[in-house]
Amino acid sequence: MPRLYGFDDQSRQRLRDDEVDPLRQMVSRALVDLSVSNADVAVWANGQGYRGTLGGEWKDASVGRLFRNPAIAGLRYDEDGGLVDAGHPGVITHEEFEALLAREQSRKTGDAEPPHDYLLTDGGCTCGQCAQALQGARTNAGTPGYRCRPKDKEGRGGCGEVRIDAEALENHVGEYVVAELLKPGVRAQILKAQAAVQKQVEDLSQEIEDLQTRRTEAGTLYGQRQISRDAFVAADKEITGSLKAVQSRKRYAEQMANFSLGRAKDLVRWWNTAPNASKRSICMLLLDNVEVFPASARGVRTVEPGRVVLHWRKLSSVSGG
Repeated sequence: MPRLYGFDDQSRQRLRDDEVDPLRQMVSRALVDLSVSNADVAVWANGQGYRGTLGGEWKDASVGRLFRNPAIAGLRYDEDGGLVDAGHPGVITHEEFEALLAREQSRKTGDAEPPHDYLLTDGGCTCGQCAQALQGARTNAGTPGYRCRPKDKEGRGGCGEVRIDAEALENHVGEYVVAELLKPGVRAQILKAQAAVQKQVEDLSQEIEDLQTRRTEAGTLYGQRQISRDAFVAADKEITGSLKAVQSRKRYAEQMANFSLGRAKDLVRWWNTAPNASKRSICMLLLDNVEVFPASARGVRTVEPGRVVLHWRKLSSVSGG
């Protein structure tokens, strides 16, 4: 059985570096416009020289199978058909995979709203009131937006006080990011920072390997009855938590390191046409966080002064310069 594209081994514990960025770009192109078919994605991927795990060209069907596999997001289906953490890293986010499923369903029915490829989810922006990460959510009218989800019965969530139109927020952030990129010397700093982030990816890969070794050793000790079941369960729980956190950090670092910035003179055009994966990487590299505060009144769809606060990252601290 061939390995899954984007992964280096059958157990899917390691991502394949030279397939991570192509897969993310394929997903971004599929989500950016509902009119883009799997066949269109295949044509683009083949034109870029990308090939499947067995060396063959991409087809409509092979792209579809890949996009329907939850493992590309580090997920699996449980017995009830729900998506749960599979215990291995993912190439794309949970939210992006949900968007792929929504895309497929909408293409089948022709009735559903096209999925929106959110630029600032997965920790890209937070609530200015409670610091909870904002999530993508459509309004009752079906318009894409960001919101701070209120707490559920288990106490997970935020204050629920912040909502903002996705297009307004993303355009606002995009304008400032492009302006920052046009500053003299910033591009050189980005290249230097990317090199440093790539080193972080290597260090995080080693940390993941060490944690996996610790998990294997704990299992061996338990199998040899040198530690109790309770000790093994506690150790495995701690290692699993650490693995998930490190794998998440590595995925973010990979996104920051694996993109190619367009030419300076065509920067605005590049931003307007680049896949969201590349734009998201730029935002992650330049911005520590984007804080969003409540509007002055209900129904306000514009970005009022002071409502969105951009916290810029010091590139010199990333690159160690």
